[in-house]
Amino acid sequence: MAYSIKDIGMAAQGVKSLGWAEQHMPTLMMLRAEVGESRPLKGMRIAALLHITKETGALARVLKHAGAMVNLAASNPLSTQDDVAAALAKEGIGVFARRGESSSEYNNSIKKILKTAPDIVIDDGADLHAALHQDYKSISIIGGTEETTTGVTRLKAMERQGVLRYPVIAVNNAHTKYLFDNRYGTGQSTADGIMRATNVLIAGKRVVVAGYGWVGRGIAMRMHGLGAKVIVTEVDPYKALEAVMDGFEVMPMCDASAKGDLFITATGDRDVITATHMKNMKNGSILSNSGHFDVEIDVKGLGRLSSTKRQLRNNLTEYTLKGGKKIYLLSEGRLVNLASAEGHPSEVMDLSFSNQFLSAVFLCRNRNLEPRVYNVFEDIDMRIAKAKLRTMDTRIDTLTKAQKAYMASWSSGT
Repeated sequence: MAYSIKDIGMAAQGVKSLGWAEQHMPTLMMLRAEVGESRPLKGMRIAALLHITKETGALARVLKHAGAMVNLAASNPLSTQDDVAAALAKEGIGVFARRGESSSEYNNSIKKILKTAPDIVIDDGADLHAALHQDYKSISIIGGTEETTTGVTRLKAMERQGVLRYPVIAVNNAHTKYLFDNRYGTGQSTADGIMRATNVLIAGKRVVVAGYGWVGRGIAMRMHGLGAKVIVTEVDPYKALEAVMDGFEVMPMCDASAKGDLFITATGDRDVITATHMKNMKNGSILSNSGHFDVEIDVKGLGRLSSTKRQLRNNLTEYTLKGGKKIYLLSEGRLVNLASAEGHPSEVMDLSFSNQFLSAVFLCRNRNLEPRVYNVFEDIDMRIAKAKLRTMDTRIDTLTKAQKAYMASWSSGT
């Protein structure tokens, strides 16, 4: 399934898309010049399971510029931008992905990039890490990174069970990732995906957001900004309390299911919206998912409830239930912000992929780390924050010696 350099027309468009992304990712481009020129990844084989977008393409180019041999597969069957994939393949980056690939093609692509015997792996959801631990135990890995909350949760479980066999840097846990990518990136791109798929008016609708982590916060904020009446469902008392204090209604899904017009799941867990909930929903309800995997909405259960199913437009499927009620599903229950739109804006992926680049370099330079999950190291996180501010022409204050001494002292004296 690797792309052929014969896709000349498609590749030409992809080059333009990559150029647009790079113009809006100045931090990554700055690090390319400051760090990449010395080729710190020379000879390293990197396998990455990521959404093949123009932003991912910019990261792949930087990794290649830094000396790595890069092979990519898609972390979601509907997230690949085919023109970008063709452009990267023409530039000598291995790309094993296409938009709309089947489950078997998805799994075969993972196998193909792992057959390159990578030294470093970059993952989005931990499917690549899981495959390495289940089926490719003979491959010696220096280390890996993980982009998502879902993936970090899976890796932490592996660490607790004592099966994790190489160090993994949780890029998702960097301040310059989750505070911006998860909140502002997913908030905006989810709204974008829903509106591209439906073109419905958000203002005045009751929007149910399942989950109030950083992703859910961002979605709720954007939906509220568009004029929606937002309802939040949660299982965590702290997050539920925060949602209440932020001005949102909070209730269980069994109650929210009867009130919502538009539903957005963002929990990372399965069975968030079940067939039982769907039976309670109003005619015309719209279901969408911004969690990593397509398990949050019971799509099979929706099919069993329905007498007919038809595709109305790209990424919009109408299900007519046996009683005549209609429910609409976006993007087959997969990530609506990537399947129905283009994913996060380049400006926010600038931060996330700067973390990925510097973390890969760190792993290459520090090969004696114990096999556990590490947060992005503070000096990397801080370096990216400062660099991003510089690219935004924003200056901040610095502490004086007296202020530093005061903050370091436990005395109440002046």
